[in-house]
Amino acid sequence: MKSRLGLLMVLLFSLSGFAAAQGGTHVADSTGFQLSSTTFTNDATLPLSMINNITVNGINSCSINGSPGGNQSPEMSWSNAPRSTTSFVVVLYDDTAAFTHWGMYNISASATGLPENAGVAGSSYGSQIFNDFFVGAEYDGPCPPANVRPDVHHYVLTVYALDTTLHLPSSQNFPASAESLYQALIKVGKAGHILASSKIVGLYSTTPSAK
Repeated sequence: MKSRLGLLMVLLFSLSGFAAAQGGTHVADSTGFQLSSTTFTNDATLPLSMINNITVNGINSCSINGSPGGNQSPEMSWSNAPRSTTSFVVVLYDDTAAFTHWGMYNISASATGLPENAGVAGSSYGSQIFNDFFVGAEYDGPCPPANVRPDVHHYVLTVYALDTTLHLPSSQNFPASAESLYQALIKVGKAGHILASSKIVGLYSTTPSAK
């Protein structure tokens, strides 16, 4: 399953990269569609506010020193969206482990970002998928294993601007999942409905640095 999701993401990244290159005529100015966050900066370490809480003997195994994590999705802002945008999609994907931590789709075209903790269960900002923890339709933060190489995982936060909305198959027994979201994005991407995309990458490890 993880290898299949990885292949889907490679295809999706290639499609969104093409869309971003082709979307120059749609953006507000020459800077293009851009994503930023006040929670973390590109290629920097993720803060504890984003990190999961998986406790073993009362200690959080998702942090180096056992500190509790906030398990909250990051604040994010985007600018210069294409004028014909109908909806946005947001994904947080561990590119190192081929693991999806968050997916939200059909975000309003009038949105210019999401506040911190928008990925809480029952969020009003958009529809959410069951992530790869598969405990609910919500954000669940990073928790890479300690002392398993590669030590540092790369978490890719991506926003997609679409000129359509997504319709994901879902039922009580088979809720919308990461794979169904990626399949839907690939389908609309091939049809040219991904107008633009932008991403930032956060780094995180639970392995102490060598002295």
